[in-house]
Formats: sequence, structure tokens, C-alpha cells
Amino acid sequence: MAGKFTLSGFSDEIDEMIPVQFEHLSKLGIRYFEPRGINGKNISMLTDEEVLGLKDEMEKYGISVSSIGSPVGKILITDDFEPHMEVLKRTIRTAKMLGTAYIRMFSFYIPDGKYEEYRDEVMRRMKAMTALAESEGITLLHENEKGIYGDVASRCLEILETVDSPHLRAVFDPANFIQCGQPTYPEAFDLLRDYVVYMHIKDALSDGTVVPAGYGLGHVEDIIRTLSERGYQGFLSLEPHLGTFKGLEFLEIKSSIGEAKEQSTAETFDVAYRALMEILGKVE
Repeated sequence: MAGKFTLSGFSDEIDEMIPVQFEHLSKLGIRYFEPRGINGKNISMLTDEEVLGLKDEMEKYGISVSSIGSPVGKILITDDFEPHMEVLKRTIRTAKMLGTAYIRMFSFYIPDGKYEEYRDEVMRRMKAMTALAESEGITLLHENEKGIYGDVASRCLEILETVDSPHLRAVFDPANFIQCGQPTYPEAFDLLRDYVVYMHIKDALSDGTVVPAGYGLGHVEDIIRTLSERGYQGFLSLEPHLGTFKGLEFLEIKSSIGEAKEQSTAETFDVAYRALMEILGKVE
């Protein structure tokens, strides 16, 4: 059975202002977005009034949410957890107001690569966050990311198997795996494929430089083809990272990635979009 892909994207890489984001998505025929930067403010920090304002703009342009692009879990494992649970609670409220059951999240930055030392605390926190999400009818989507516990496929799988809940699933990000020295296909994909319900579309070279899908070592075409063959019914979310954008410094707390890049624009978003469409033209 062939899969069915629905396009979405981090439109804050087009512009920080929502009307500009939505106008450009509409030009491309993309009807979903993954909210992260909203008029210069992170999605996790919006008040109810601001969320309702965003919802009005979504209705005006006919745009829906694929998943909340939250920063949940993107703190040091040694940072206080309880205040961060409040961030998750706020984000769950936002997700429900905006009509999505998905929240993207992470598994905590680990000091000095001490994965074994902090394993139990990571799992405790992941279980607590997942239990809260389950009680609210929300599914957390763990994204593999450099520097966090779930940076390589084996530790991503360890988290998913240890928490063992249908309310914790995987975002597969090829570029992030390449930046960690983790081969994506078939190695990482074969380990995680039963948990993958969401794709971030970006690619990278061996030195970590992010490039459009299909131009790096992420095997994006192979992964999308295999997803299609497996009957995947879900989102392909463009996350170009081909330049800097407002809010990147908030997200990249442990790296200098993006410092030397030019500004992310509608044009760089278009480059990422065209690269994905080229791959889909070969697969579908």
C-alpha cells in the first residue's frame, strides 16, 4: 500500500511574523505548519489571548497545525524539572486550543556525554511527561537531536522501549543523525521505523552542514520511499535550517550552529521545498 504524505513546515524560517509565514505557505500550497516562532515569540510562551489570535490567523488563511514545535526537553538534565513540567502543561493547553494532538519534544542535554550517569533521571522525566500527555490525550514526538540523551538511534530506541507508551512516538530527523555521526539508512531507520510517525525534512553533510533534502548523507529519498512502501500516513515537515532565523539562539543552547549562516528567508525555504518536491516526484 502506498503511503500518503502531507506537507508541513517550520514557517518561522520564512519570517518571524505570522501573516508573512501564512501568505508564503499558501503560495506553495502548504496547508499545515509546525508552530515554533510566533511573531517573534516561542510557541511555548504564548498566552491564551495570543493563542486565540494565532487561531484567528490560521482560520483566515486556511492553515492548520501538524504538531507543536515546542522546546520541551531542550534543557540540561541537571536543570530543575518541575518548572519545565509547567512549560509542558502550558504547551499542551496550546496544542489543544490549536487542534493538534502532537507536540515535538526532546530528551534533555547531557553534560560531558555522561549518558549512563543520567540515564535513570532521563527515563524518570520522560515517563512523567508522557504520563501527563496521555492524561490529556496528547502524543509527544521525541526528536533525535545532537547533545541530548536521544541523539543516536540506539538511545532513541531505549527511551521509546523504556517508556513503552503509545503517547510517546518518534520524529525522524535525518540531518540531526548525520550531525551525530549516526548513519540514517538503513541503520537508524530500521531501529526506529515502528515508532516513526512524523518526519522532519532536512539533510546534512559529513561536517554537519545542513543542505536541502537529497544533497547530503541523510538518505532522505530512501527513507521516504520506504515510508511510502510501508503505508505511512503522516507529515513531512520542512525544517530547512539553511540560514539563521529569530529564535534559533533560544533553541540552540549548547551549540553555535547558525552563527556563520546568512539569514533564513522565504527564498531558502523555497529551496528546501523544491528539493523535497523533487524527491516526491521520484517516489510517488
